[in-house]
Amino acid sequence: MQARATDARRAAVLGSPIAHSLSPQLHNAAYAALGLENWTYDRFDVDEAALAGFFATLGPEWGGLSLTMPLKRAVIPLLDSVTDTAAAVEAVNTVVCHPDGSRTGDNTDVPGLVAALHEQGVDKVGSAAILGAGATASSALAALARVCPGEVVAYVRSERRAAEMRGWGERLGVAVRTADWADAAAAFAEPLVISTTPKGGTDHLAGEVPERVGTLFDVVYDPWPTPLAAAWQRRGGPVLSGLDLLVHQAVFQFEQFTGETRPVLAAMRAAGLRALG
Repeated sequence: MQARATDARRAAVLGSPIAHSLSPQLHNAAYAALGLENWTYDRFDVDEAALAGFFATLGPEWGGLSLTMPLKRAVIPLLDSVTDTAAAVEAVNTVVCHPDGSRTGDNTDVPGLVAALHEQGVDKVGSAAILGAGATASSALAALARVCPGEVVAYVRSERRAAEMRGWGERLGVAVRTADWADAAAAFAEPLVISTTPKGGTDHLAGEVPERVGTLFDVVYDPWPTPLAAAWQRRGGPVLSGLDLLVHQAVFQFEQFTGETRPVLAAMRAAGLRALG
């Protein structure tokens, strides 16, 4: 049955660990900005083993779920359908709960990356580089399929990861060349560099930033700036942070969960900045 505007509505972020997540601050700020007093957004520490059990508790009040590691792939068998975007990168970060009880998996990291780049004025680049090869790297590749018609060089730590990145490139229609992580500083010659490593992963590269740089998108947001981002800024290059990705992908989630299309980006970004101090 379709929920009424006055019915209590819920959403949440799931993952393990989850205490660090800023998603509750972002989504609740959006609810407050639009006066959606019947909506609440929480966080739950849920690992792969507990995911199916959590899904069994979901009632009609649920509008959707945000997923972080380690659940982005584990959730797929529990869904009724998956969007083409999520299927292409084999990663779901968004579950939309429909009134009929069915659940659709989507990946808002991909359009979130593209939207953040557009906001920075990066609409097209001839080539690009990706540092890392995890789930966020596959989303970065999917985003680059929309803005980079040329070659993407992925710097990875193992041949297994290299093969995965080349496979995703074939699936997404992106010309991917892989290179050894030991040569990662060579990425800085590209007009766009997307660093998808966890915090600390690129700290050793900060001293390798050349005098002339393009745009850096570093998906870490805490601590900020990372040593790499700080070195990039000192060279005068444009830098995007993980908060830029987080707020843009959260906007897409918010719209799918609530059906609202009124602007909430500014409210979400302000909440994120407050939370990070």
